[in-house]
Parts: sequence; C-alpha cells; structure tokens
Amino acid sequence: MAADLLGPAEIRDLAARLGVAPTKKLGQNFVHDPNTVRRIVATAGLTPDDVALEVGPGLGSLTLALLPAAAHVHAVEIDATLAGALPGTAARHAGPAADRLSVHHADALRIGAADLGDPAPTALVANLPYNVAVPVVLHLLAELPSLRHGLVMVQKEVADRLVAGPGSKVYGIPSVKLAWYAHARAAGKVPPNVFWPVPNVDSSLVAFTRREPPRADVPRAQVFSVVDAAFAQRRKTLRAALAGWAGGADRAAVALTAAGVDPGARGESLTVEQFAAVAASAPSRTPAAQ
Repeated sequence: MAADLLGPAEIRDLAARLGVAPTKKLGQNFVHDPNTVRRIVATAGLTPDDVALEVGPGLGSLTLALLPAAAHVHAVEIDATLAGALPGTAARHAGPAADRLSVHHADALRIGAADLGDPAPTALVANLPYNVAVPVVLHLLAELPSLRHGLVMVQKEVADRLVAGPGSKVYGIPSVKLAWYAHARAAGKVPPNVFWPVPNVDSSLVAFTRREPPRADVPRAQVFSVVDAAFAQRRKTLRAALAGWAGGADRAAVALTAAGVDPGARGESLTVEQFAAVAASAPSRTPAAQ
C-alpha cells in the first residue's frame, strides 16, 4: 500500500504547526515534491527485505515513500522537534507501514551500529544536509558494515567529487575515500524547485554499492593518511607532497617506487588501489596514521 505523500501545502502546514523553519545551520532544505521522493526510492533499488537508513528526514517527505518499500526504516534526525513529530506524521500518512519506523534523535556523525540496534540497516537512502554530506557518508560506511548499497541526494558539486575518477579536475579526497568502500555512480540531477526553501545550488543523486576494500593487508587509516597528504598539496608531485608522511622526500620516493608509482606523479592521477599500494610500502619510520 502506497503512503499518502506530502506536497508543498502539507509541508508548509506541518512546519507551521510545529513552529519549524528550515535553518541554514543544519543545512535544511525540505523536499516537497512527491514525484521526486518516488523517483529517489525507485532509483535506490530497494528490495522488500532491505532495511533503510535515512539521515535528516526533516518533516518526513522521503520517509513516507520509504516505509512501504522497505522492511524497516531507521530515521536519524538531529532536530529534537522534527524527531518528535515524525512518528505521528508516519501514523497519519503511512497506515500500517508506520510500524516499520524507528526514529533516532541523534547526530548522524556520531551514530554507530549499537545506537541503531536491530534490524541492521542495509541501504542508506537520504536527502543529506549539504554542509555534512561527505563526512556523513564516509562515517556511516565506516561504522555500519551492514550497509550494502545506497542512494544519496547531495549538492551537485559534492556529487561530482564523490563519483569523479582519476585525472578529473574534481577528483580528490572524497572521491578516493568513497572508492575505498564502494563503487559509486551518478544517478541523476534534481532541480532546486522541489525544495523548500529553494536552494541556490543544483542537487544530484549518487548511488553506491559496497565492495571489499582494495587491500585487506593495509589498515584504512594508513591509506587515508596517504590520501590526505597527497591532496593537501595537490599541485606538488607526490615525492614532495608525501615528504612529511614518509619522513623526507627521498623516503617518499622510495615508497612510491616500491608501489610502482612515479614519484613525479600527482595525487589526482592515482587510483585508490595505487594509494593502498603506497601505504603498504610505507617506510618503517612513517608516523602512525591518526
């Protein structure tokens, strides 16, 4: 049974009843177009046994579309008023499917598997606040090994970075770190007029499917420390950019050569597999990754 989705009038009425106004501080832009949330759920490719995790459900537009499509929905909301109102909205609009909802009043950047409990989430489907989109995706993939796939709506510039490949002008830290966890792809654009308030940026959908890390013998933190160092000074050659990480430019060159990477290359030309190879070739004096 399909849920009774929220349109522009219902969104504004609900916000008025709650005394809620979208805030820039929390990066809130509420989706008020039913066709857009239907499209998001369809593109997410949920199966009836998927357990969806939604971050920033807000007034519940996407939540209502997720409830009939998933076995369960975990909604993580940092705003106490919105978190408190969401179960009631689901009860009024989603019928029996409302029983599938668990609302967590929490910061998604601090939440872990134990905080969500059972059933463990298998799919991240969310309209992510623009100001924390990348850290939220990376944190959840690190903390929730049960997540198998996902679809997130983010600012177009952020989406472009997340799906960029080596050699692209926007390829950087988010691109490589997401690639450590998953295969990512662009999944469509979203116009500004489906949001309230209307943002001054375009949005895009990013789909991902988890994969095994490129190397099991190198700790993620060690690989990410190489990535951070390489892009901190992205105009420099890797020999120079990784000097601090390796304990000197010559030591960096040795590690790069051992990994089969040209010391004169730059970070934006390396795949995640190559970054892992460099990390595996770290000199013994390399400081421990944080």
